[in-house]
Amino acid sequence: MPSANLLERGAGPIIKRQKISNGGSHPQSQTRSTSRIFAPFRTLGLVSATKVPFTSVALGKTTFQITTSIGRSLQTYDLRKGLNLVFLTRPQTPEDITATCSWKDRVFAAWGGGKVAGGLWVFKRGKKVEELQIPGGYDEAIKTLIIFGSWIIGCCSTKIYVWKSTTYENYTTLYPTSKSGKGRRALTGCIAHLPTFLNKIFVGCEDGSLEIWNISTGRLVYTILPPQPKCGPITAMEPAPALYLLAIAYKNGLLVIHDVRKDKAVMLFDSGLLRGPINSISFRSDGAGAGEDGERSGVMATSNESSGDITFWDLNEEGRVMGVLRGAHNPSAEGVSGGVNKVEFLSGQPVVITSGLDNSLKSWIFDDNSFTPIPRVLHARSGHASTITRLEFLPSDADGADAGGKWLLSAGKDRSLWAWSLRRDGQSSELSQGSIRKKAKKFGTLGSTETALEDLKAPEITSIAVSLNRDGGMGSAAGGGPIWSNSTAKGNAEKVGATGWESVVTGHRNDKSARTWFWGRKKAGRWAFPTGDGGIVESVAISPCGTFALIGSSLGGVDMFNLQSGRHRQRFPPRLTQTQAKRLRSQGPEEGGISNTPMKYGLGLGKHRMAVTGVMVDGLNRTVITCSLDGKIKFWNFLTGQLSDEIEWFPFTAITGAQHHRPNDLIAFACEDLSIRVIDIVTKKTVREFHGCEGGINDFCFSNDGRWIIAASQDSIIRVWDLPTGNLVDAIHVESPCIALAFTSTGEFLATAHAEGVGVNIWNNRTLFTHVPMRQISENEITGITSNETTGLLEAAFEDSEEEKDEGSAPVVEQLSRDIETLSMVPKSQWQTLLHLDEIKKRNKPTEPPKAPEKAPFFLSALEGPKPSTEVIDVSAAERSRIMKMERAESDLSLKLRDGTTTGDFSSFIAHMKSLSPAAADLEIRSLRTDELGVFVEALTSRLRQKQDYELVQTWMSVFLRMHADEIDVDSLLEWRREQEQEAGRLSALSGYCAGVIGFLRSPRG
Repeated sequence: MPSANLLERGAGPIIKRQKISNGGSHPQSQTRSTSRIFAPFRTLGLVSATKVPFTSVALGKTTFQITTSIGRSLQTYDLRKGLNLVFLTRPQTPEDITATCSWKDRVFAAWGGGKVAGGLWVFKRGKKVEELQIPGGYDEAIKTLIIFGSWIIGCCSTKIYVWKSTTYENYTTLYPTSKSGKGRRALTGCIAHLPTFLNKIFVGCEDGSLEIWNISTGRLVYTILPPQPKCGPITAMEPAPALYLLAIAYKNGLLVIHDVRKDKAVMLFDSGLLRGPINSISFRSDGAGAGEDGERSGVMATSNESSGDITFWDLNEEGRVMGVLRGAHNPSAEGVSGGVNKVEFLSGQPVVITSGLDNSLKSWIFDDNSFTPIPRVLHARSGHASTITRLEFLPSDADGADAGGKWLLSAGKDRSLWAWSLRRDGQSSELSQGSIRKKAKKFGTLGSTETALEDLKAPEITSIAVSLNRDGGMGSAAGGGPIWSNSTAKGNAEKVGATGWESVVTGHRNDKSARTWFWGRKKAGRWAFPTGDGGIVESVAISPCGTFALIGSSLGGVDMFNLQSGRHRQRFPPRLTQTQAKRLRSQGPEEGGISNTPMKYGLGLGKHRMAVTGVMVDGLNRTVITCSLDGKIKFWNFLTGQLSDEIEWFPFTAITGAQHHRPNDLIAFACEDLSIRVIDIVTKKTVREFHGCEGGINDFCFSNDGRWIIAASQDSIIRVWDLPTGNLVDAIHVESPCIALAFTSTGEFLATAHAEGVGVNIWNNRTLFTHVPMRQISENEITGITSNETTGLLEAAFEDSEEEKDEGSAPVVEQLSRDIETLSMVPKSQWQTLLHLDEIKKRNKPTEPPKAPEKAPFFLSALEGPKPSTEVIDVSAAERSRIMKMERAESDLSLKLRDGTTTGDFSSFIAHMKSLSPAAADLEIRSLRTDELGVFVEALTSRLRQKQDYELVQTWMSVFLRMHADEIDVDSLLEWRREQEQEAGRLSALSGYCAGVIGFLRSPRG
């Protein structure tokens, strides 16, 4: 048995790395403000996720920019570019944004207020340029911002702030008083300005009255009383295109067009049919759209939060409802936000912009060629309308077309499946489930409060499996027929098989069928695979080849289907007939049949007794691994469906989920005892156990290289364990529990989804930019990070913070033992370049000789320049002596070779060779004199005998023999050859021994 002593001769033992206990605290540990491994990057999927209305501004006559609030940031979209995202404001506000207003090239955002600190910031092209001062403490949040002339107005619950728009200095603060004169009057936040009223603003109150204030003098000018006694608070106001007219909406549904100069109601509308008070009013200003032929002006649009409809009014004559845009946005439903937040006609354009609480922003256009009172959708940007429950990064396909972690799949409680692009926001889209609006119109439920559009979609997705190896991209054939209809029309399978088939399989809540999707076409597929035992689908998987889909049932069954033909191919365990049993006995063991060796498990036995919570397939399509709530892990033969082995953890724990890292043949299982156990598929042994999660494990995953396990639990902490050491190396405490997470295949990003939010948070991997020590952390080192703290920058690449050091790290030694072959620390590119230097020079040789510079024009006399000197330079005797000494001086290489021959130690020579560049090393080897060739070989032989710098010695000898093979004496190479053969034989024996030990350990019989 070969020996490998780890002690140097004449030296003490090597110091081992210090191990830190799990429960003990680090001696210098402190609560960190940032995560050690992950840094917030940005948030995907947020468009209009808050109740703050959007704001728009015209950029000349070419386009409009629409800005929406997503919490603590603003997103600006360009209408001409199809509502593409152009700006994302940075830095983020410390608290949520409460009001916004666009003015010229700037956006004003009010944030915080009330019980928390607040402020008013100014952004330009996404960057903060100014901050306005708020006097007297910010004890109330600003509800509405408007800017006109030289004034900036911010309306709160009981007071109004006024600033100058030129200097941003605070001008005054208005305090409306109640009718009794005691206390302040409650304001609704609705304010407006009419163009002809200089320095005047109109303020809506909770009692239904409308106050007119002169902000220049700070005085109340007039109060307009409500038209009816019980109108309720004012909910919306908007100046009409006609002078002196103001549209006012009340909580009881009354809508009034009021002449403020005469204090007289011009038109009254009862909007009770809109199922809620109006929250937004807008007027069309392009002079068309009304009347029988659409050539008259006077169109008004209204909306409310109770429904997703938009009502268009014709204000000519006595006024009438000219049309209702049903289902412009999804109405509110159980667990799903909805309703229209704001509607606004763009100035001078037949275009209306709407935003909804369903996290969507849409633009609608009225066609000129065919008049219709209802517009059609022009552009749309949207995202999930409810909490995200599942995340999955797309893997690379067979040709690597989607490599790089570009796409992310997400499923939410709103029954939608979204594909997010991490490179271009405009490419993100929802995977189609057919024309939902057409289905709603057909069933008469469009715009209904009882039936939402989500009810016509597939149930909520609970599990996702993806494989792009058989995906046909945009050119794949859809096969014809309705989606999920299991249509087997003649020729469909052949047509789809030639272009690729479905590559995404999903399981749905309380659904007995798994559904397929075309990834390339971004639409639902042909198949709905039912479970064989009639149970609900609990887990899904796709084989590595992309041909087979596997489904785990709530009753313990596992079925396999062919994605190309849609046919059922196998059941685990199979139901054997007499014919099948005879055929299996006749097959050989190489074909997966029954051999003469007695079987460990009976035919057709081994079905799980409870719900199957995980299904996986190994990389060679040989073994199917399943886990269940019955606490068992079962290994099945992929071809025959027979049970080959199992691991039982019952009654200690049940298995609630599983994640497979195929390159490492490792599977991690989440258990009911709040632990994560990792097993090796080959040895079927438990290799790691991780504890520490509290309140239940929501989701977990492997890192791209299989080194980390990242888990999210109900205690709002995301934990990261290092698999080789078993240490908890990072923990992040977020504001809201993380429901789902995923790690990209390139190792760049971690994606998380949280209980309170509809966006996907993307985190950078700091280890790509800086060293992160993998030491154990204690509980007081858990990082507290707000999930919305997204910077939009790769901040980890620009950090100047001091690098944290590993305590108790092993000392750096040149060689651990004389019996161990040691490689050098020289970069691999350096010695590889030296080995192929001639090829590199030949490749880099210019194809054409350098061209002479063009002659100067004739009118530029060359004689005007300095003439070349013809004087003879007299070289002194001292200089001639110095030059002669330089010519006779030996090179450093020759001196170090001579010293090594004298002392027998060539360490200085080896260190000198390591310091040379590839070109310099090549020159030194070429410049060796005849009497130095043997000494050079002796130096390399001595280093080879010391078992150090193995790859460098081989490279130098290869270059040396290529140059001096004809000059070197053969006798000087015999010692090198003897030492080389001896070392090669020793390494071969060690390799064979290690391979035998590993094979024995990996063998199931071991």
